[in-house]
Amino acid sequence: MKTFEVKTKIVFGENALEYITSLANKKVFIVTDPFMVKSGMIERITSKLTSGSYQVFSDIVPDPPMELVVEGVSEVTAYKPDAVIALGGGSAIDAAKAIMSFSKKAANLPDMQFIAIPTTSGTGSEVTNFAVITEKQKGVKYPLVSSELLPNVAILEPELVKSLPCQIVADTGMDVLTHALEAYVSTNATDFSDALAEKAVKLVFDYLLRSYKSSDDMEAKEKMHSASCLAGMAFNEASLGVNHAIAHNIGGKLHIPHGRTNAILLPHVIEYNSNMEGYNPKTYTLAAKKYAIIAKLCGIQGATTRALVKGLIAEVVRLEREMKMPRSLKECGIKEEEYLETKKSIAEGALADACMDTNPRKTTVSDVLEILHLIR
Repeated sequence: MKTFEVKTKIVFGENALEYITSLANKKVFIVTDPFMVKSGMIERITSKLTSGSYQVFSDIVPDPPMELVVEGVSEVTAYKPDAVIALGGGSAIDAAKAIMSFSKKAANLPDMQFIAIPTTSGTGSEVTNFAVITEKQKGVKYPLVSSELLPNVAILEPELVKSLPCQIVADTGMDVLTHALEAYVSTNATDFSDALAEKAVKLVFDYLLRSYKSSDDMEAKEKMHSASCLAGMAFNEASLGVNHAIAHNIGGKLHIPHGRTNAILLPHVIEYNSNMEGYNPKTYTLAAKKYAIIAKLCGIQGATTRALVKGLIAEVVRLEREMKMPRSLKECGIKEEEYLETKKSIAEGALADACMDTNPRKTTVSDVLEILHLIR
């Protein structure tokens, strides 16, 4: 027996932030990062909290460490809010999830309304029951998974992503594509998650480059915000695979932005999961067949499954080149000695990552080391 459930209410489109006025007369705890405060963007939120009270916790950093979560828990348990708002990218939303969950358990607090407002179009964290917290000393990222981490409301306001630097648009957009493609070939994929993943992939191919090229293309910004959310819903249902398992560990050891790491890995992972032996295989893996289906849906041409998979890989590479993204660890500034020092621990960590459980191809340490060799 399988189930499909969407807990999070999604508020989107013009004036989506007006939903915040529903928090009138409530105590609100806002989790965000220093840039949101310095840039004044947080005022888009606080200006709508004219009654009641609010407290801002703005110490969030990329790859939020456990120590920061502990600090946030201390503030929440003292303030006892009625609602928690997470404003920012995946790091802010993940930190808010952990802070809220641990606060409820540590201080036996009642349920708090949890609203996630993403300011990047990438992680889909606003609709997932996942969060990733970092143990800095060990250089390890720990995934948290619980239905308690799902936000009650996600507000998709495209105006909040309008001014993102183009490189962040590229990194986060490729994260969306990776989420959708990994969910699509996951061993836990269903008709429901496939529908979400297919739409997300199509939107990325149609709108990511437009969003990258113009900060004023609000149609593209809105569509990429939708793609991110749809991909998040897809992988929340189906989980991910080897791409994210490796990326989590590269991020923990080599500190390359997550979406950028996913982008470097993605063409090689599609090739690996497809596992096409020879120029014209008589049989194809289920993953190869599904990659071919989604390639067709996106208008990629090919007379055979192999040609469609190769076309999909070529389209991913073309997109990365158009956005001037690095295509190797070396192009990210990682020196050969750094790579050699960390490759074994990255491979071992990837094998232990929960995302590996739903990868369509059974993976060994030597497989991961071969993928790492290709991206070095």
